Amino acid sequence: MPEDMTLVDLPPHRSWARGGLRPVLALHCSLAHSGAWSGLAEGLSGVTVTAIDQIGHGKAADWDGTSDLHAAATAAAVRMAESLGQGQPIDVMGHSFGGTVALRVALTRPDLVRSLTLVEPVIFAAARGQPAYTDFRTRHLDFARLILSGARETALRRFHGDWGTGQGLDDMPERTRTYMLDRIHLIEAQNPVLLDDAAGMLAAGGLEAILVPTLLIDGAASPPIIDAVHNVLAARLPKSQRLSVQGAAHMVPITHAQTIAQAVQAHLDAC
Repeated sequence: MPEDMTLVDLPPHRSWARGGLRPVLALHCSLAHSGAWSGLAEGLSGVTVTAIDQIGHGKAADWDGTSDLHAAATAAAVRMAESLGQGQPIDVMGHSFGGTVALRVALTRPDLVRSLTLVEPVIFAAARGQPAYTDFRTRHLDFARLILSGARETALRRFHGDWGTGQGLDDMPERTRTYMLDRIHLIEAQNPVLLDDAAGMLAAGGLEAILVPTLLIDGAASPPIIDAVHNVLAARLPKSQRLSVQGAAHMVPITHAQTIAQAVQAHLDAC
């Protein structure tokens, strides 16, 4: 069972002790919370998985609406990685937005990272110049306009249809729908970094300098932009390997947690 923990200056988090002290930091996707990692964490062994609540999610502080959301999320992840590693590099895994944060930690603080597990990191700008990016950008900016115009529920329905578990929004518990609706604006706030690489994560030579083993996981039924992004990341990250899960889409670490746990365990064991 996960144990909630509160430590000064660290983001809210929960941990799963899986028969070993080796620390693994887990960074969840947008509109979720640290508990999203429970299924995958329970499928691992020989590690202790610690998942934080990203800014604006779970028990974390609300986003202030003006600061750099991605930079704040990265700073929180760095603080936790420093605490968990106590001077040693640790394993970091992230899903979707959390995957981009994990990647930025590896870029800016390589001393903290022993290995990466990236599940559909949505650094969409990596696919610039490809047809999939042009089509996606148009749709995603239209989605952002819905949010900015106040059509939040319409925006959520579109977002959930593209990136959800496959369960209909109306079939989800009201509490879950409300939680997601209250945070839908956070998706638009990520656009400068994810669509346009405002953080410079894709600068020449940057990804090539990440020399830790990296496992890229995607759902085979995810939107085409994901395959385009993974193609670029796989080509630029020197020690990367890919796993595509048939029958899965973007929420693969939740819907297919046990399916990917074996691959994640093998990846960790080899590092």
